[in-house]
Amino acid sequence: MEGFDFSFLNLRLLDMIDIILVALIIYYVYSLIRGTIALNILLGLVIIYAVYLVVRQAHMQLLTEILDGFVQIGFIALIVVFQQEIRRFLLLIGRNASLQKNKAWWSFLFGRKEIEKNNSARVKPIIDACKSMQKSRTGALIILAKYYDEQFYQNSGEIIDARVSKRLLESIFQKNSPLHDGAVIISENKIKCASSILPLTENDKLPPQFGLRHRAGIGISETSDAVAVIVSEETSEISYAKQGRVKMKVTLGELEKLLNKDF
Repeated sequence: MEGFDFSFLNLRLLDMIDIILVALIIYYVYSLIRGTIALNILLGLVIIYAVYLVVRQAHMQLLTEILDGFVQIGFIALIVVFQQEIRRFLLLIGRNASLQKNKAWWSFLFGRKEIEKNNSARVKPIIDACKSMQKSRTGALIILAKYYDEQFYQNSGEIIDARVSKRLLESIFQKNSPLHDGAVIISENKIKCASSILPLTENDKLPPQFGLRHRAGIGISETSDAVAVIVSEETSEISYAKQGRVKMKVTLGELEKLLNKDF
């Protein structure tokens, strides 16, 4: 139509690639911070920047000066606040570069049934251990982390680095075991460490019967992409925590489906 400039629609191939790459980066960043405190912090920063743009346009000098100083150091503040997320983001890029660990390629080459078979074999020792500990009323806290941060987990625990097995999990959580207090961290189909002390959730709306195991499992799911399986010593019930939310009275069948889906 005459009078309208549609030159911006003349996208080059490189422009399309540029858009796709930016979309992928945004998706990966969101997947890393989704359900964590980092997402709330990022939203807070976006709101502050939006307010800064408004007060600057409104020529509100005092607020503009205050927020201008904050915006100028914003990039450094982002690096400090999101250093763990940045590290996980770089780790995610490195791991996705591997063909063997890329589920999309694995599904394309070997089919979905092969993936489901492998997943079932990986979670079976965990399901069997939870079943046994449920019968014996043995308390347990099992953390399944997609990205294992050695500095975060190993500082408060004992390094194991062993293949996941039913007997090993049961022996760790036996009441007479020196490692039964704290959490077991599982990543890359290995028990990385045991007796890890995790940060507790600050959610004050949790049921009063939740003890330290439940609060630690929920706490780690709030601040990371990990999920937590909690076996109650008092009630022998299994709970499942993800992204700060907890599902109670989980059956073994439900637990298997959740682990196959999330882990």
